[in-house]
Amino acid sequence: MKWSEISIHTTNEAVEPISNILHEAGASGVVIEDPFELTKEREDQFGEIYQLNPGDYPEEGVIVKAYLPVNSFLGETVDAIKDSINNLIIYNIDIGLNKVTISEVNEEEWATAWKKYYNPVKISERFTIVPTWEIYNPVSSDELIIELDPGMAFGTGTHPTTVMCIQALERTVRSGDRVIDVGTGSGVLSIAAAMLGAEDIRAYDLDEVAVTQARLNIKLNKVNNIVSVNQNNLLDGVEEGSADVIVANILAEVILRFTDDAAKVLKPGGSFIASGIIQPKKDQVKDSLIASGFEIIETILMEDWVALIAEKK
Repeated sequence: MKWSEISIHTTNEAVEPISNILHEAGASGVVIEDPFELTKEREDQFGEIYQLNPGDYPEEGVIVKAYLPVNSFLGETVDAIKDSINNLIIYNIDIGLNKVTISEVNEEEWATAWKKYYNPVKISERFTIVPTWEIYNPVSSDELIIELDPGMAFGTGTHPTTVMCIQALERTVRSGDRVIDVGTGSGVLSIAAAMLGAEDIRAYDLDEVAVTQARLNIKLNKVNNIVSVNQNNLLDGVEEGSADVIVANILAEVILRFTDDAAKVLKPGGSFIASGIIQPKKDQVKDSLIASGFEIIETILMEDWVALIAEKK
């Protein structure tokens, strides 16, 4: 079978929305080529730093790649992807060069090409993300390992916005907590919350493909007795005062739409972890949270991204 590789040269700010556009267009996963990875400080026990080839990365900006089957609808699909990316400008998202290129690859090459970018990564003091096809031996007795297959859902668990969310969950989740994961994607945040001792976790995503993959990952990590995954739009229909922690790793524009709902759903003193926020939108999200009755407890920064931990007064 023939596959078409679609490559978009864009900005770090546009990586997540473009990845989501590609996912909705039928891509089973994305490859992100960010030159920052070449200079990023890493733990060297995994060896991944030596696998990075500077020739695979752009000199500036970020390249997002995805693979689509070659069929009679490919041209229409690519045109729709281009239109959706151009529409991101409406939301004040910088799409940079927005250079789109198409090339053809064989199925054998596609099936393994993206995997070379995805290795075990220690993302916090306790958590390590390990792809399901890798063999990994823990380096400490208290290490928490999340096995993840991102093949059918957006996200590998190692993007800065996800890393900050997991670090925030480590600071926030207590044994017996009830947690809501809004926009769960691959399910990685729900898995982390379960491993941290949460008693009941409800994961929501509007995309039914993401719901299916999250359920698979949650079962793979043996936390399906704690985590339930359902298709839902943000916090629509969720019982008021039912959660100790809400975590949302989505776009700032989306977070702004449901800060009031988050305040209603949380118990007094509950925590709202909001990530996926680019630096220029930080103050806007903070103001919205404060207006909804939250107090900003902590601001976490990583690269060009921001995560906020807010507490319901």
